[in-house]
Amino acid sequence: MSIHGKACIAGVYEHPTRLASDRSLVQLHADVARGALEDAGLRMEDVDGFFCDGGVPGFGALTLANYLGLKLRHTDTTESGGSAPILHVGHAAQAIAAGKCRVALITSCGRPRAAGVGPGMPVDPETPDDEFDTPYGCHLAQGYGMVARRHMHEHGTTSEQLAWIKVAASHHAQHNPNAMLRKVVTVEDVLNSPLVADPLHRLDCCVISDGGGAIVVVHPDIARELKRPVIVVRGAGEAVKTLNGGLFDLASSAGAISGATAFAEARLKPSDMQYASLYDSFTITVLMQLEDLGFCERGAGGRFVADGGLISGIGKLPFNTDGGGLCNNHPGNRGGVTKVIEAVRQARGEAHPAVQVPDCSLVIAHGTGGSLGQLHESATLILERV
Repeated sequence: MSIHGKACIAGVYEHPTRLASDRSLVQLHADVARGALEDAGLRMEDVDGFFCDGGVPGFGALTLANYLGLKLRHTDTTESGGSAPILHVGHAAQAIAAGKCRVALITSCGRPRAAGVGPGMPVDPETPDDEFDTPYGCHLAQGYGMVARRHMHEHGTTSEQLAWIKVAASHHAQHNPNAMLRKVVTVEDVLNSPLVADPLHRLDCCVISDGGGAIVVVHPDIARELKRPVIVVRGAGEAVKTLNGGLFDLASSAGAISGATAFAEARLKPSDMQYASLYDSFTITVLMQLEDLGFCERGAGGRFVADGGLISGIGKLPFNTDGGGLCNNHPGNRGGVTKVIEAVRQARGEAHPAVQVPDCSLVIAHGTGGSLGQLHESATLILERV
């Protein structure tokens, strides 16, 4: 079912906390739900569709529906890591187009920092591939290091080029009072930071934070009645890339498929986009998405980002003007939702004045759940202010 123009984003909200020691996970979901509905000018009793990821205690959407007092006709708890909130917008638009609901609430939150969760995760005996990958050192950062090294081998990409992605994010984060890292850094700063997983340095890696956000997707008839800018969902796409027994291309992602699907449905092309919210678990993640989504040819990502190519007001494609996962907010499930939130801010003209893209009306949000070096799912969203 095509969702082209059949649903609109009416409200968004990002939780200001980055360390939620005093808030439970369910309380975070409640906070962002209220914030997004207030932004839209709607109430809890208006919600008849609810979407959340699989990280919620208990029965997911049912647990939160009970806690929030929601009366629902439709629910979805699709879990795909950092891409989940983005694909949930597409799922919500499909549900609205099919008449399953009219006001869909999407929440995504996490507490890894408060819970003391670090990068060294234990083997999950219920996940069949972990027992083969983890003992050989293929943890999260090492997997992305492997991807970066492969991209360098195939295309001549350099650490200096990757560093420009962090530099761009830091230029934007300095204007975000809630960002974890607000200091502007240089290419030299990135290269001089300790190696984490060769060739990735510490400043090539995302921050770890608590927090989250929420999105309200509504029927166009409702959007036109609200006193908010109308942000239309033009296209959405999602795709999964599996390990395929080890026979897969490390230097590309499922975004090549999800992006093509979204652009086709939106009847637009990459060159039409004025702003990009891109998942940035590591700098290499951004570079590969730029290629897979068609903003540059494969192998040309390094040249595309160099010399400030992603800095608002300077570069050819402003990206992650809130500072993104590299500086603002951890890009796991909760960071995926911020990709949509900042894209909506840009389309509304509500981003910080220092990073707001002039006359911005066409934006893209893209996320990756899982790991580029292993199993992952990509989701792409095209939005337009009308």
